Amino acid sequence: MADNDGQRAAPNAMAIFGASGDLTKRKLIPALYNLRQDGLLPDDFAIIGISRREMSDEEFREKLREDMAKFATVKTDPAIWDWLADRVHYMAGDAADPDTYRRLRERLEGFGKTAGIKNYFFYMATAPRFFGPVCEQLREAGLTQEEEVGGWRRVVFEKPFGHDLKSARELNQQLGRTLTEDQIYRIDHYLGKETVQNILVFRFANGIFEPLWNHRYIDHVQITVAESIGVGDRGGYYDKSGALRDMVPNHIFQLISLTCMEPPISFEAAAVRDEQAKVLRSLAPLSPEEALQLAVRGQYGPGTANGEKVEGYRGEPGVPRDSGTETFVAMKLTLDNWRWAGVPIYLRTGKCLPLRATEISIQFNKAPFTLFRKTEVSRLPSSRLVIRLQPDEGISLSFGAKVPGPILKLGQVDMNFQYEDYFGTTPSTGYERLLYDCMCGDQTLFQRADMTEASWKIVTPILDLWEALTPRNFPNYAAGTWGPKEADELLGRDGREWAGCGEC
Repeated sequence: MADNDGQRAAPNAMAIFGASGDLTKRKLIPALYNLRQDGLLPDDFAIIGISRREMSDEEFREKLREDMAKFATVKTDPAIWDWLADRVHYMAGDAADPDTYRRLRERLEGFGKTAGIKNYFFYMATAPRFFGPVCEQLREAGLTQEEEVGGWRRVVFEKPFGHDLKSARELNQQLGRTLTEDQIYRIDHYLGKETVQNILVFRFANGIFEPLWNHRYIDHVQITVAESIGVGDRGGYYDKSGALRDMVPNHIFQLISLTCMEPPISFEAAAVRDEQAKVLRSLAPLSPEEALQLAVRGQYGPGTANGEKVEGYRGEPGVPRDSGTETFVAMKLTLDNWRWAGVPIYLRTGKCLPLRATEISIQFNKAPFTLFRKTEVSRLPSSRLVIRLQPDEGISLSFGAKVPGPILKLGQVDMNFQYEDYFGTTPSTGYERLLYDCMCGDQTLFQRADMTEASWKIVTPILDLWEALTPRNFPNYAAGTWGPKEADELLGRDGREWAGCGEC
């Protein structure tokens, strides 16, 4: 990850397609406010929101001001907000209408005349079906060409980037006709989290751990992304997606790539993403027979989650009463490479689980037992390193120590590091670093085309199998529990068990 030295980004304008939606008010505007507060936004900066809804600039600014009162991560400083609001503009337009892009170009060129802004980036806060058509319209309007204008042009895409391997390839090809790869920023807000970025620093800046980071010392890896809430009012969207599409080929595979990658030759974007891509390509695809054994799906039924009674997924608004969509996934994967030969990677993610937690658990091999024969020690615990991404970002190391007393007994102890204790809190949306990197042209934390396709190559065969075989036992776990029993059996067959989230 390139070091931008904390300097202000170059003057630029940000155009948001879908600006009247939730993403803009909940994440993008609060993130831009935080960047200005940290002194990272340039003085010459402009935002133009684009949506079908008719609004004036002032009406859009007032709407955002009201939204900031709800979604700001810090107490709003009126002076900073006024600075940002003065640079907010709005334009009503249909994304399918060429006139929208003609008017957009006029507005952007106006910023160039008044503020000297020549750099633009376009944020796709829209449904994925608009990605390709919008970019084609931008090209036709002359808004993506860089050669003649003396400024850069970039486009940011929210997930999902395709819904299977075929659609991801088609989208990459479509975008490739209008943009170069260095203009494309496929965003994953998980990579904006401090602890995710710290995985690379933790591994490669500390000589104590990297020598142990291989099959000789590590028994297995677990990745858990647990949500304690259900789908809520997103039932209509979620039922077309499901837990596997929603979480695995993007968030979880990004965590796997950062956890398992080889040391890059530098922290430049190309070097880091080259190593991430190698990991994703080395994930061993599951045959249909293997998928039946190594991929588990579940759907939550009635229960209690977050202290409230839950009807079950099929009782959520917008969800068919006979839905076969999964809300839980557990899988066992392996990497076909030298470093991780024989080391299984277990992952699980789901809705309506006992708590909200995202963590990576590295289980080390047990020490030889011979030394402790003829003592009270009947079983040696194994050491475990846990990288917690949310809700409390930090790192824990669990290992065995002697319990005080005349008899040799072992107890499990923890060394716990929390970011808040050492560095204080920096409230954020998770988008600050990503928006800033886009303005600076740093693609390290953004997925490349080959990475998205490699991820879908693993997931698509499982999707095809599940679509062909209708689940007969849904719902198969109660809301507020850790998923179906088959998820425990997945590890139990290997003599292992899931690490308890929040315990280490």
